[in-house]
Amino acid sequence: MQNNLPPLTASTLYLVATPIGNLEDITLRALRVLKECDVVAAEDTRRTGQLLQHFEIRKPLLSYFQFNEAKRSEEIIERLRQGQKVALVTDAGTPGISDPGERVVAAAVKAGLRVESIPGPCALVAALTASGLATDEFHFIGFLPHKSGQRKKALERLRETPGTSVLYESPYRVGKLMQELVEIMPDRQVVMARELTKKFEEYLRGTPAELLAITEKRSLKGEFVVMIAAADEKTAKLRVEEESEEQE
Repeated sequence: MQNNLPPLTASTLYLVATPIGNLEDITLRALRVLKECDVVAAEDTRRTGQLLQHFEIRKPLLSYFQFNEAKRSEEIIERLRQGQKVALVTDAGTPGISDPGERVVAAAVKAGLRVESIPGPCALVAALTASGLATDEFHFIGFLPHKSGQRKKALERLRETPGTSVLYESPYRVGKLMQELVEIMPDRQVVMARELTKKFEEYLRGTPAELLAITEKRSLKGEFVVMIAAADEKTAKLRVEEESEEQE
C-alpha cells in the first residue's frame, strides 16, 4: 500500500463497502479508511468486529441499524461536526443499498458535511452483470413488502416496467415469489443468484414455473438476488390488446 496517500479528510462520512461473502473482495482503499477513521458505525458491531479483527484493525464501534437510525444519525452528525472521520459499514455490501445508511447520508448532506463513497462489493451489481439479462436499463426494487396484497401490487407494477427488474429476497420467501410470478408474469425469463462470491455461488435460470419446481425440490439457502427480464415487444403488445378487450 502506498505511503504517500493523502490523509482522510476531517468531518467526513465515509461509506465503506464490505465483502458480501468473499473476504478477498475488500479493497485497499476500504482497509485504509477503516484503519485511519476515528470510529466505525456498524449495522452489527459483532459482525463488523469480526471483519476488523480478520484484518487486524482496532477501532471503536458504534451500533447503527434500522431501529436506532434517528438517534444514531444525530450522534454521527455531532461527531462529524467535531471534526471526526466516521466510516459507515453494513453487514455486507454497500451502505444504503437495502441496508442502513440512507438517513444518515441525507442528514450529513443537509448539515453541509462531506460524504465520500468508498466503492466495492454490491450484490445487485455482482448478480446483474453475470445474469445474462439486459443491463443497459434496469430497475432496482430492493425487498418486496411482506404482506401479500402489497407484494402483488408491487409485482404488477413491475410487469410494465421497461428493462430488467432486480430485487432482493430471503430464502424463506423465494418460493412464494416464484408462485406470485407464475400468476403475474408466467412467460418471463427469471434469474435467481444466491450465495454470491461464496463457495456455493449459484445462478438458477428459467421461467417462474421452472424455478418454482426447483425451490420445491431443494432447500435453497442464502440471500437471493432475483432478476426478471423485461417483456419482449410481442408479449407487451399482446398484453395491451388483452387489457383493451377486458375494458370493452
